[in-house]
Amino acid sequence: MNTHAPQHHRPNRRPNRLRGRRHGVAATVTAVAAAVVAGVLAPSAATAAPRPDSVQQRLDALVKDDGMPAALATVKGRDGRTRTYTAGVGDLATKAKVPVDGQVRIASNTKMFTAVVVLQLVAEGKIGLDANVDTYLPGLVRGDGFDGRNITVRQLLQHTSGLPEYMNTGGIISDPKRYVEPRELLDAALAQKAHFAPGTQWEYNNTNYLLAGLIVQKVTGRPIGEEITKRVVERIGLRHTYFPLAGDVTIHEAHPKGYLRGEDGSLTDYTELDPSWGWAAGAMVSTNTDLTRFYEALLGGRLLPAAQLAQMRTTVPAEMLGAGVRYGLGLISRPLSCGGVSWGHGGAIPGYETFGGITEDGRAASITVTAFPGNGDAGAHAEQAVDEALCR
Repeated sequence: MNTHAPQHHRPNRRPNRLRGRRHGVAATVTAVAAAVVAGVLAPSAATAAPRPDSVQQRLDALVKDDGMPAALATVKGRDGRTRTYTAGVGDLATKAKVPVDGQVRIASNTKMFTAVVVLQLVAEGKIGLDANVDTYLPGLVRGDGFDGRNITVRQLLQHTSGLPEYMNTGGIISDPKRYVEPRELLDAALAQKAHFAPGTQWEYNNTNYLLAGLIVQKVTGRPIGEEITKRVVERIGLRHTYFPLAGDVTIHEAHPKGYLRGEDGSLTDYTELDPSWGWAAGAMVSTNTDLTRFYEALLGGRLLPAAQLAQMRTTVPAEMLGAGVRYGLGLISRPLSCGGVSWGHGGAIPGYETFGGITEDGRAASITVTAFPGNGDAGAHAEQAVDEALCR
């Protein structure tokens, strides 16, 4: 497929969610359980690439060889120019074109936004990174092997709390438009046993960011979505990024449809769903280009003071996400084949999976595919595409 010139989108009006049918739920649930997880991401402005190149070839292969309905990318090269790419079709039923830089559900990339808000509040003296959860949510976190008096805010952001996972993927897939209150999600986690003592291990866990969102709300007196909008989205001018309101199951602007893949390989349209179950851990909608702008602003010091950005970039091993991968405070570092690392996050949700990263010198890449889970090695191929884009 050829690259396309960027499109201008209408202003945001309201939030969004997810929906679909059920094929091969058993295997799909297993894959989605790891969902709102890793990847990475990147920065900037947009001019179309003049001709097919290695990025375009990689996207074409994700469609042709890995069975993705569509793939979209934004890449900022060594020359400082940002280019957008598309491959495949935006709608399997109508064969409509993929909107250039279309909106997608960014899933666990939301954790980056939540972590930034927490760290801004740390800089303002309103939250202590090493204060315990009970300082802000007294008596809320009690259960079998865990106690909010022994878990710190830092451990929530770094996934070292030992708390159990709240995610019920079977319920999400079977009833994707159902709205879920954060407290209902938390109760599902607190009914389980702790996985390990706080600070002794690393384990990716959405419950950590559920609690981080609740702490933000307690400290500010405002919904987490409003704080993210005011402190991040509006501050750096992300015009196509938003935190969905309760009950919004749509994607507001031009977007490719997202599909859930069953164990038999069938694809079910899950574009419309209520991402309330992702909340502060995975509810947001954005574009590849807005995500790259976010990462540029973050690493460029426009969102956090130097001290808090340094804390965010202080990492622990996270080999569950890949060899050499490390996790900071809502920020992933991933080694590159050409040396150095990329910084970002990434995420997966029924319908969409995003991969990407930004380097220390500002090279960036963000790639989204429109089916989850993928066929076979699709995720590895997308990661390789990001690596190649950052290393060329």
